[in-house]
Amino acid sequence: MSCSVALAFIFFFTACTKRVDQDFAVFRTPVGEQIWYHLQDPNLLSGGSESICAQEALTDFYKRRNYREAWTIPQANSLVEVLSRAEMEGLRPQDYHLSSIEKLLALLRTDIQKGLVVAPDQLANLDLLLTDAFLIYGSHLLFGRVNPESIQPMWVAHQPNVDLAAVLETAIESDNIAGTLAKLEPVQIGYRRLCEALMYHQELASRGGWPTISDGPFLKRGDHGPRVAALRKRLILGRDLDATTWKDPQMFNEGLEQAVKRFQLRHGLKPNGTMDAATRAELNVSVKRRIEQLELNLERWRWLPQDLGRCYILVNIPAFKLEVVENGASVLAMRVVVGTINDPTPILNATMEYLFLNPYWNVPRDMVVKEMLPRIKSDPSYLTRKNYRVFDGLGPEAREVDPQTIDWSTITPDNFPYRLRQEPGPFNGMGHVKFIFTNKFNVYLHDTPGRHLFEKTPRAFSHGCIRIEQPIDLAVYLLGKDPQWNRDALLRKLNEKVTHTVLLPEKLPIYLVYWTVWADLDGTIQFRPDIYGWDALLLGAIRAPLSTKEVVDTRNVTKHKGS
Repeated sequence: MSCSVALAFIFFFTACTKRVDQDFAVFRTPVGEQIWYHLQDPNLLSGGSESICAQEALTDFYKRRNYREAWTIPQANSLVEVLSRAEMEGLRPQDYHLSSIEKLLALLRTDIQKGLVVAPDQLANLDLLLTDAFLIYGSHLLFGRVNPESIQPMWVAHQPNVDLAAVLETAIESDNIAGTLAKLEPVQIGYRRLCEALMYHQELASRGGWPTISDGPFLKRGDHGPRVAALRKRLILGRDLDATTWKDPQMFNEGLEQAVKRFQLRHGLKPNGTMDAATRAELNVSVKRRIEQLELNLERWRWLPQDLGRCYILVNIPAFKLEVVENGASVLAMRVVVGTINDPTPILNATMEYLFLNPYWNVPRDMVVKEMLPRIKSDPSYLTRKNYRVFDGLGPEAREVDPQTIDWSTITPDNFPYRLRQEPGPFNGMGHVKFIFTNKFNVYLHDTPGRHLFEKTPRAFSHGCIRIEQPIDLAVYLLGKDPQWNRDALLRKLNEKVTHTVLLPEKLPIYLVYWTVWADLDGTIQFRPDIYGWDALLLGAIRAPLSTKEVVDTRNVTKHKGS
């Protein structure tokens, strides 16, 4: 017996329950009436064994339908199939009532096969669980499982304006549950490649993972022994070495050396081809940990817009790298210096709007009192030599003060009353160019006189802003659509030593991301250290149980509360 026939059978033989509230009246079926009752007291659902998470969203969805039940058995089967593959997206099927839905479907099939009347209460339970599962899973695909700002104020996610209740109604009416959910996933190739890498590592874990390289001397080309064989197997399983037949698997030959270099490059290590201590430590990171890292970075992808733009700037903080991506290709790349662990660079999405040529630098007060004040006290000429001016306030009317007239011995971090501004020039902390994108953290990209820092690894030395290696190249690119701005014109303006504000001819999206795992444009999977300790923070959040207090109101999905 089909689900529709079963419902007709129920409608014919089951008396309608007395209407409780005429404002919610005109239920079309006894199942719809039970849905209304359950929404008044969610504890009725599955005898209280399951919690409805999208309570407001469910009420809205069913109210739009006049509390008419939504799901057919084929549609329920389609959703179950999608949810059973949630781990392939780095999500957990148990978050979406999967076990309870499968049990209720099995009972329903059994009752139908036996020709029994299915209780409206049972069908209402199933309908509500299916709807809740769709709404929760859909919100997780669109926004991520967690609200990043609820975990760490330095993490800001994109929040699209999507009505998931309407999305579900469309999925039901078009009879396309799986296809509708698939459209909510991030569409970027980088996300899909991480999903593929996750599936490979999950399958590898099911087979016992990869071998651990035992302690011992460094291994290099020409070495021989069982540790070399273990290294070879590890690199094969990590896809850094082809699984070909080797005449002597215990020999460290040229092919193995190249594989070690490939592994080192993918993990941000010096590519010397030798299995040194740092390389061995990365090789011995467990498959389980790599799976966790992949799940975390899939979550971070879901914090981004589905459409990153035809052209955009991407700064990956753990990679210490900036890329300009145009039509899916990297057209400009450079090293960057990011914030220290005490002054981290935030995660955010913004729009690059304008730049300053020969910028002033208004030094943040915290930096002045913590780092500069001791130098000023020990060297009275410091401010003059470094081209700083001193003002007695913050506004444009602030009076300039001659630093030689100040008794610096009386100035402390607590009573420091001045503002320091560094003039354009060779010592200016902003260098020659400063790139502005509006954000609540007041961070930006800028040039720097400290060029030596770009040779270091890691490069976490700033106070939160991003120092870039090739500021002139980036400025030329950003101004390229304005015919009056070519490289020569830009250099002439810089040589004037006068501050200029230049609006970009085309505003550009910029994304500051924290990817400890990502896929290069050529598909290579890269791993990097968790420089701020943010992986552990996010892992705890995505592994926490869902709460009925922590899920989206899909009547207005812009109010993302995550979990």
